[in-house]
Amino acid sequence: MQNQERKEIDTSETRNRLWAELTSHIGEANAIGMAALYQAVYDRPWNNRINDTRALRILVTTLREEGKPICSVATSTGGGYYLAAAGSELALYLRRSERRALLILKRNAKMKQISLPNYLGQIKLGMEDVGDDKAA
Repeated sequence: MQNQERKEIDTSETRNRLWAELTSHIGEANAIGMAALYQAVYDRPWNNRINDTRALRILVTTLREEGKPICSVATSTGGGYYLAAAGSELALYLRRSERRALLILKRNAKMKQISLPNYLGQIKLGMEDVGDDKAA
């Protein structure tokens, strides 16, 4: 995504609208669906479920990368976004995310035909190299 497009998605107004809406959706049981959250943030309904909601997903990811504890749940009846009601709810969300990430890494290791610990070691070394580049 181009920087200009990201700037249009990530404005102080959209951040404030997103955060304000999420503060009224505390706990997994009160999760707000994508359509309703999109309408609350951008003040219009989405037309294309994938393309139109991309802006909102990018904004949620950006805030998560800044440390905002925005959780999500996917269920057979829909799911949505919410703020954790307690530390244990956030811990459960993080465990689900870690499990999903490890399952992907396990699949990658099998495709590379190496053990998961070896693959994790390779990834760690690669990340250390990236860290060294940033320091230089």
